[in-house]
Amino acid sequence: MPAQLESFIRFLDVFPVETVYLLVALGTAVENIFPPIPSDTIVLLGGVLADHGVVRADLVFASAWGANILLAMFVYFMGRRYGRAIFRTRWGRWLLRPHQLDRLSEFYGQYGAVTILVSRFFPVFRVLIPAFAGISRLGFWRTAIPLALASALWYAVLLFAGMFASRNLSKVVSAVSAVNAGLVIAAVVLLAGLGVLWWMSRRERQDPP
Repeated sequence: MPAQLESFIRFLDVFPVETVYLLVALGTAVENIFPPIPSDTIVLLGGVLADHGVVRADLVFASAWGANILLAMFVYFMGRRYGRAIFRTRWGRWLLRPHQLDRLSEFYGQYGAVTILVSRFFPVFRVLIPAFAGISRLGFWRTAIPLALASALWYAVLLFAGMFASRNLSKVVSAVSAVNAGLVIAAVVLLAGLGVLWWMSRRERQDPP
């Protein structure tokens, strides 16, 4: 076991074990509103601690998955409740004109579930997609089910990576960081493409009321 990990485990002995579950839950929840939170590394570390018997793997998973889903669905409900009103304001109409918002709703109506499922693996889109699912009035189950499935798969992979490779923690963290960096680059490319589509759609002639 690396000396740094031994020191960290000894440090955790001062606190109740529930503190670890709380930190995991907070990290994966706050990620939905503040993407820079290193939630993936937190879950990975939870797997390492589970491998060393400090915490239970099933409770680490439940903490990460449950908290992430709860706050993601909260973002969805906020978008559903207040999103349309925001886009009726001056700045909201500048960001998305009414015909663009209608197109977005049509897209979610056709591909919303698949979009949510795939977007969970892209850091930037994890925040945006649930909010716009709510704004587009996508149904509760069509939002919750793909979101829950994608989050379960992602956190299970991270947890098992931490458990089965805890002896080489630095290599695992480096690998996860590299994967996330690649996903961030892909997300930026997708955002650039969406930005082009957004600008082109703004210039389209709108149908008269």
